[in-house]
Amino acid sequence: MSIILAIESSCDDTSAAVLRDQFLLSNVIASQEVHRRYGGVVPELASRAHQQNIVPVVDDAVQQAGIALSDIDAVAFTRGPGLLGSLLVGVSFAKGLSQALKVPIIEVNHLQAHVLSHFIKETDSTPTPRFPFICLLVSGGHTQIMLFHDYFEYEILGQTIDDAAGEAIDKAAKIMDLGYPGGPIIDSLAQNGNADAYHFATPNIPGFDYSFSGIKTSFLYFLRDQLKTEPDFIEKHKEDLCASIQETIVGFLMKKLEKAVLKHHVNQVAIAGGVSANSLLRQRIAEAGAKHGWTTFVPQKKFCTDNAAMVGIAAHFKYLRGEFADISLPPYAR
Repeated sequence: MSIILAIESSCDDTSAAVLRDQFLLSNVIASQEVHRRYGGVVPELASRAHQQNIVPVVDDAVQQAGIALSDIDAVAFTRGPGLLGSLLVGVSFAKGLSQALKVPIIEVNHLQAHVLSHFIKETDSTPTPRFPFICLLVSGGHTQIMLFHDYFEYEILGQTIDDAAGEAIDKAAKIMDLGYPGGPIIDSLAQNGNADAYHFATPNIPGFDYSFSGIKTSFLYFLRDQLKTEPDFIEKHKEDLCASIQETIVGFLMKKLEKAVLKHHVNQVAIAGGVSANSLLRQRIAEAGAKHGWTTFVPQKKFCTDNAAMVGIAAHFKYLRGEFADISLPPYAR
């Protein structure tokens, strides 16, 4: 049995979690509201907020888990990718704590952690994927279709060649001046919209790769043309606009994912990352599973966004393999 304290600080959420083997004991997240006024994450402000949040967040996670610091067997941290200043806060704190407790440190890749969040257990009956399985990892910074043969053995079958899906959704919200973060706002407004009201071009990219820059451009130019003759076009039609752009992006994501799964004859399929919280994507993966006989895995919404629980579960499997990091290990932005 192992008890791991995990720290996540890759972007603008400071998070700490405690896991006993695969079982989650606590998962504390401090979000940073300061970025809303700027319409996006400001790296310098993010790193400063991490410095303010990390001690109380870790203390809260340890208390909620009902353990003492002396019970911890290893300290895990997100090494990257992410914002370098933010990562430095978490990495430095993890190193210092591990030295004080005289326990090893475990470095975790942020993207692998998102996928491995499907193995977090809160009860004995929590279902987990069987290998091999395919996961669509989709967030504001990354969009990849990954075939997992083992916890850390995987192939990238396809990925975006430019922007990520989440970035495209957020940009659409910004163009319409809906606020930040844009993804949940578009998802909410789309519930009352007509997804077939407008159509936006999707690129013809070979294989299982994606491209979202053209969709953003198509959306921008469409609105520019409409606003010339109807200045309040966005306000009058924002529900339909949100439903239509969401349908375009999610439809594009699912088209490639279905092709990849059918080609590789896998029946275990998952989604992960921030955009996996999107209601339409969650609906479409369930529908595809019913259609093709897949067993599908959709993360709880609390595990979709950045959180330390996913870092802890990835660290657990590394702990079992004896894969510990050197104290000199630096973070990486990419």
